[in-house]
Amino acid sequence: MGCNSCSSGGCSTGGCKSNGGCSTGGCNRLNVFDWLSDMDLPTSFEEFDIVEVRFKGGRKDFFRNNNNLRLTTGDPVVVDVPNGHHIGYVSLKGELVRLQMLKKKVDNSEEIRSIYRIATETDMAKLEAVQDLESTTMYRARTIIQELRLKMKLSDVEYQADRLKATFYYSAEDRVDFRDLIKKLAEEFKIRIEMRQISLRHEAGRLGGIGSCGRELCCSTWLTDFKSVSTTAARYQNLSLNPSKLSGQCGRLKCCLNYELETYLDALKDIPTVSRPLQLQRGEAMLQKTDIFKRVMWFGFKNDNNWYPAPVERVKEILERNAKGEVVEALTIEEKAEQEKKVELIAQVESNLERLDEKYRNNKKKKKKKSKTQTAPALVGVAPATTETAVPVTPNVKQNHGRSESRNSGQGNFKKKQHNRPIKESRPRPDKPDQA
Repeated sequence: MGCNSCSSGGCSTGGCKSNGGCSTGGCNRLNVFDWLSDMDLPTSFEEFDIVEVRFKGGRKDFFRNNNNLRLTTGDPVVVDVPNGHHIGYVSLKGELVRLQMLKKKVDNSEEIRSIYRIATETDMAKLEAVQDLESTTMYRARTIIQELRLKMKLSDVEYQADRLKATFYYSAEDRVDFRDLIKKLAEEFKIRIEMRQISLRHEAGRLGGIGSCGRELCCSTWLTDFKSVSTTAARYQNLSLNPSKLSGQCGRLKCCLNYELETYLDALKDIPTVSRPLQLQRGEAMLQKTDIFKRVMWFGFKNDNNWYPAPVERVKEILERNAKGEVVEALTIEEKAEQEKKVELIAQVESNLERLDEKYRNNKKKKKKKSKTQTAPALVGVAPATTETAVPVTPNVKQNHGRSESRNSGQGNFKKKQHNRPIKESRPRPDKPDQA
């Protein structure tokens, strides 16, 4: 995959002239920055003659520069491979290659093959023609695998530049007997066949993709060593054991779970392990969650959906007291102080309510006494009415006159109908006299 930012018109033709710093495309895949490229070597110091060359899918190998070619990072070179030659790109040269060989434990021996020359335009044209055959070869090989009913997944095919050999990369869970497959592929394509099994992580690194973080996969950009990842890394980091969230594009646990594991392990040294519920007066407090960096532990009680925080130092104190057989009053000191404040507040409210009740009772008694003193004189010295009399009503008499008479008469002989009926006023008319 070429990029247009190279000064020579693309990685596929002239190579990166900016020290491998192309930011668009796949030429920066698994690249190493040469931070010694701008430094001049001493006159008596000879440059390291081994060069790191990158091939398709990020595969790298070391080759010796026997012809003392003036190479630049990103130059296409023709290298010696078993049973032919191949074309790759220079990914690193100089003293950093020596460090890379020490890291990968590669010996500087005569087994390291040599570089023939810098690739010409005809060499690159042949390589492009060969690379066009890779997709059709892979699809045809997949149909043959389905016909043979082999439990394997073919992920990529890589041709040599001389078209004498092709490498088939596949992944499988169990061992696969592909002897019949090699025979059919050799008859079909008339080339030498090499089957190379890779893991699912290497397969994801060769194919590439975008991770859940929004960036390119680490295995396809810079990660070369795949360390084992277990679910204990997720448990130490208090992550939910959800396979859909913890697994990457390859279907295995994400490699990034190991990146911050050492930091979490250092922070967990001072945090106690709570294997049993805490014994409190309120009940048993069970550990629900631990905020490692804030050093706060959250506990929950039975029949209560809320969680209550407690600092690590307080939890240590409670564990020590529970080990002695003591039951702690509250989870935190602040909670204990709040409970005391609540008790004081409840006592104050109850005392105020009692005072209000006493005051209300005293007011009722006073009102009853006043009502008795006001109604007693009106009943003394009133003569009982013996006969029914018709009282004439004048215009100035109010409507409740009859009621006041009946109330002041004591044992009146008025009927219930007369008491319930309001006495009507008769207004004088200009042409008629007043009527009673």
